[in-house]
Amino acid sequence: MAAFLEPAITVACFLAIMWYYHEPVDGAAMTLCLLVFALSFPGRNRFKDANLTAVVDVATSWVSLLAILALCGYATRSLDQFDQKVLVAWAVLTPLIQFGAVVAGREIVKMSARKPEARRSAIVVGAGPLGMKVSKALEGHEGFGIDFMGFFDDRTDARVHQDASDKLIGRLNEVSAYVARHGVREVYITLPLTSQPRIKDLLESLQETTASLFFVPDVFGISIIQGRLQDVNGVPVVGILETPFTGTNAMVKRISDIVLALIILILISPILLMLAIGVKLSSPGPVIFRQKRNGLDGEEITVYKFRSMRTMDNGPVVKQATKGDPRITKFGAFIRKTSLDELPQFFNVLQGRMSIVGPRPHAVAHNEQYRKMIKAYMVRHKVKPGITGWAQVNGHRGETDTIEKMEARVEYDLEYLRNWSLGLDLLIIARTARLMFFDRHAY
Repeated sequence: MAAFLEPAITVACFLAIMWYYHEPVDGAAMTLCLLVFALSFPGRNRFKDANLTAVVDVATSWVSLLAILALCGYATRSLDQFDQKVLVAWAVLTPLIQFGAVVAGREIVKMSARKPEARRSAIVVGAGPLGMKVSKALEGHEGFGIDFMGFFDDRTDARVHQDASDKLIGRLNEVSAYVARHGVREVYITLPLTSQPRIKDLLESLQETTASLFFVPDVFGISIIQGRLQDVNGVPVVGILETPFTGTNAMVKRISDIVLALIILILISPILLMLAIGVKLSSPGPVIFRQKRNGLDGEEITVYKFRSMRTMDNGPVVKQATKGDPRITKFGAFIRKTSLDELPQFFNVLQGRMSIVGPRPHAVAHNEQYRKMIKAYMVRHKVKPGITGWAQVNGHRGETDTIEKMEARVEYDLEYLRNWSLGLDLLIIARTARLMFFDRHAY
């Protein structure tokens, strides 16, 4: 929201003043709007700043932008194309409206953070002075939406920070089980660098969960040369295992999912109708088969598919099908081979359960099996599952009947998380469309 708020207000304010003074929005005005949007995007996130800090920041940014525009206008001799009263009113009103938007946005952020579905539970590993600073930072702002649950440390009560002893939950070897049992969303590791072996063991155990992991370096005693820092209320933390879809990326991903899903559903609606008729004629039973899968952060979701197997007397058989399974109908074999059975999942995308592109959702039983066998397997659940993915367009579609095949699929999924971009999503969609009719490896 912050990324678009500042440029949007600046442009909207200019156009509103032009309308008020009955000035025509001609080519020069549109050029100015485009230039202003380009120079001010992305906007700064001031929702967590104090009022005085926000005022100074808004004023400084606005004066800098006006100076750049004045230089451009002077160099191109285009200042005389705008009415002076419009420019003066724009220069005065825009920063006032921007500050008002900051105040309103701050309250919206706080209200959103108070909602139960927006709360994120967090723990801190290490109950020393640095761990205490992190806990206070997490609890120090209403807009973070974090419920701090406590500390984990191997030291006795007498050796931990005196203010942390009341919130000491357990020892390091209990962290992973606690995170899984209580659905902890974020883990902040504040152990000193001298505890490298313990940190390594802790990270390996936490990779079996879906929690976001952050390592907090003691930057007060060392210099950080490399590493991407984030600021948590004045305390620097290093994200070491986080979803790529935060902030602007999350908005871009969701908007692209909705727009593309709507376009695709409109285009394929005749195909959906024919497939539904084909499924109904192939064998008795429902057209849509609902499966339980693990979605974002490992939460259980319902995924739609066209039914490709016969319905038994006691209801649909949910046992995982394999190649040559006698339960699969002839029409079902066709739609599985061409991946046409996956098309109803575009409705899952509109529901927000899935994305068009992402790691394919596996059966719940498979997740429980492979999370113990493949390193970092659960990391793929840091994003919404997809109808197609980087692994699928690189030859890893269909049945994964060996551990080696699953390891290869997971590696491609992790590569997608590391290198995500909107362009990569579009490339995967294009390659998927080609593979639907020419790939013989799926079943």
